[in-house]
Amino acid sequence: MGLQLDGTVTAVGNHRYGQCNVSSWSGIVAAAAGYLHTVGLQSDGTVAAVGLNKHGQCDVSGWSGMVAIAAGSYHTVGLKSDGTVTAAGHNEYGQCDVSGWRDMVAVAAGCTHTVGLKSDGTVVAVGHNEYGQCDVSGWRGIQVPGTSFSI
Repeated sequence: MGLQLDGTVTAVGNHRYGQCNVSSWSGIVAAAAGYLHTVGLQSDGTVAAVGLNKHGQCDVSGWSGMVAIAAGSYHTVGLKSDGTVTAAGHNEYGQCDVSGWRDMVAVAAGCTHTVGLKSDGTVVAVGHNEYGQCDVSGWRGIQVPGTSFSI
């Protein structure tokens, strides 16, 4: 999947569930690919999603005020402009348990876990931790992605 300079998206590959149906998207400022779904953040802060929706990972039509998105295997995460986070989709390991997160500046989604960067440079994580992927409680001074600014 690729985000083009004009805000359109192109995708190739496994199209079994329609996850490459992005040719009509426009005004996209960020895109993310899950296992069998694709998510796009529109310039107006709303979110579009296509593909497999077996676990509700594409149930984002009511999302607004978003500034960032991330896609895990079967879940989608959105960072709101007020620093809160929302998630939709498969929650078997608690990877969507982000409703209490505040003061966030970035989010990322793994296969079955979700990670968030707080404005104070600390990191939080929820979800499957079999390999220690959520062991971030001691992380401090982490940088805001895409910048040289550390907080």
